[in-house]
Amino acid sequence: MRRGGRVQQQGESASDKVRRHRGVLLVVSVPLVLVSLVLLLMPTTSSSPEAVAGRKALPGGVAGSESYAVIFDAGSSGSRVHVYRFDSGLDLLPIGKQLELFEQIKPGLSSYAEDPQEAANSLVSLLEKAESVVPAKLRRTTPVRVGATAGLRALGDETSEKILQAVRDLLQSKSSLKSKPDWVTVLDGTQEGAYQWVTINYLLGELGKKYSNTVGVVDLGGGSVQMAYAISESDAAKAPRISDGEDTYVKPLLLKGTQYYLYVHSYLHYGLLAARAEILNVAGGSSSNCILKDYYGTYRYGDKSFPASASASGASFSTCRSDALKALKVDEPACTHMKCTFGGVWNGGGGDGQKNLFVASFFFDRAAEAGFVDSNLPVATVKPTDFEAAAKHACELTVEETKTTYPNVSDDNRPYLCMDLVYQYTLLVDGFAIEPSQEITLVKKVNYHNSLVEAAWPLGSAIEVASAPDL
Repeated sequence: MRRGGRVQQQGESASDKVRRHRGVLLVVSVPLVLVSLVLLLMPTTSSSPEAVAGRKALPGGVAGSESYAVIFDAGSSGSRVHVYRFDSGLDLLPIGKQLELFEQIKPGLSSYAEDPQEAANSLVSLLEKAESVVPAKLRRTTPVRVGATAGLRALGDETSEKILQAVRDLLQSKSSLKSKPDWVTVLDGTQEGAYQWVTINYLLGELGKKYSNTVGVVDLGGGSVQMAYAISESDAAKAPRISDGEDTYVKPLLLKGTQYYLYVHSYLHYGLLAARAEILNVAGGSSSNCILKDYYGTYRYGDKSFPASASASGASFSTCRSDALKALKVDEPACTHMKCTFGGVWNGGGGDGQKNLFVASFFFDRAAEAGFVDSNLPVATVKPTDFEAAAKHACELTVEETKTTYPNVSDDNRPYLCMDLVYQYTLLVDGFAIEPSQEITLVKKVNYHNSLVEAAWPLGSAIEVASAPDL
């Protein structure tokens, strides 16, 4: 455990949890400005009722009032809903015994490409649970947002827009919560990365301190992976220019009186589920050295299918790693900047803001399933070499043997266990140039005021929408 015991040693099981590519609303400037303003005004410590009563109210509430926000994270592998309750200073308040309501379902919206109405209907059970914890008198003023991700984007603009419109119609006709058309949208990965960074550092109590005290964040979802960490002002000034139409690498944020320069980048097609397709493409045939022995099948991602059968000799760690390196395009296109990650993308220059790295989502899941972290803990300290060792062992097995060795892996993930672990090791070491022996923190939940809170981007989005002056 890291960070001086900030996160308590308890939590839910991590057996094949639904994970995702995550994102944040496409509006770039306004949400970050609002988050900056809110966090500038927020207290740095837990507040007593007396302190709350005497505090200047933020937009959207008066001293002593409370507000709620409902955020749907519609990922490529499933849909999740988060409900947050805030006091007037934007400190989290309990909902029952927890500091949030968190529920999830499978599959994701993209699985209903042929039936937009059914896609919308898939959210009804989550919506009902969310509304049940919001007091009736506050429902009409409680915002509900739906952020769809890479899985929906992969369906194309026309299909994805039909699904989004069906969700908008559902919220208007079936929900008593406050919704707006532009609150249901396809999410942008770089904004997701920024909100994820804000969320984790907010929960850890690091905002307002110098950038070297903050932690960096890597979030491995289903469709994409994001990296975000604070860099120095001098490194920010050296950030390379990006072609028109792309987000900049650095986002300035004023948080709790401190100016940060946040390096953030989202790598589409390199989330865990999308990367399987990329690696299978590299193999270019009917068999792959990343598929466990005795498996013969097809892998489907989005609206495409890929041959996914084992070679006669089974999986091979070294050959699979070679395929993963090719899929990451570590050496191409040529890096035109001082330092790059993969695919010619600038890496932010490294530095103190990256030295403490919190790694989320599928990284935690696979580590728990492979048995080198305790699935009951909210966090675990590991090294990239732990993924390497687990991959080497998994690659030697047949699909049938994994049922005994890795009982918590779901049947649909078993054939890809070698591939997933190899990819995660390669992504960390070769993609992000993290030293194999560097300690990193796998995070599922973070301890905040003695309660465990899901370490996910929706909290950042909730802070922004709950503070908006005009809901």
